[in-house]
Amino acid sequence: MEQLRHARHWVFDLDGTLTCAVHDFAAIRKALDIPPEADILHHLAALPKNQAASKRKWLLEHERTLALAARTTPGALELVRELQRRGCQLGILTRNSRELALLSLQAIGLAGCFAATDVIGRDELPPKPDPAGLLHLAAQWQVSPQDLVMVGDYRFDLECAKAAGSLAILVGLPENPWPALADLFAKDCGQLLTML
Repeated sequence: MEQLRHARHWVFDLDGTLTCAVHDFAAIRKALDIPPEADILHHLAALPKNQAASKRKWLLEHERTLALAARTTPGALELVRELQRRGCQLGILTRNSRELALLSLQAIGLAGCFAATDVIGRDELPPKPDPAGLLHLAAQWQVSPQDLVMVGDYRFDLECAKAAGSLAILVGLPENPWPALADLFAKDCGQLLTML
């Protein structure tokens, strides 16, 4: 795809995209007494501060353990390093915290590929599917949001990209359950690398 070969501004989701998805969201909801159908971050944001604080602290510690044991998805190291070799700007947009995203990147050997200021977590800006993180990176890099490529493994990543006007690439699934949202689909980062 010609558009991919010339893309120079790449933003990645982290969990399930560059690192193997290990979050057990049902167990997290149960531990934090969150309804099964509720979005965890939105639910915590709606709680009174004192009640939310202890739950956020538990979530952060749980996720810290997961971050320290992070493993890469197939092709992730090769894709990111190839994009870096080509001189592309690289960012992370995650619903995790920036601190834990940086720990995960260190654990998988990609810490040197992303500037800390180009790693946007749930505490810096409203979480995906809100496009604020992508719009922030576009402004920071002084490019149009249409110049960004957003790579993720879930519909929130795709909805975020669509809302910002960026290219939406779905990876990490055996098939594409959201064809109306994804501009491109690859089963993993390794296959995406072959498309470059």
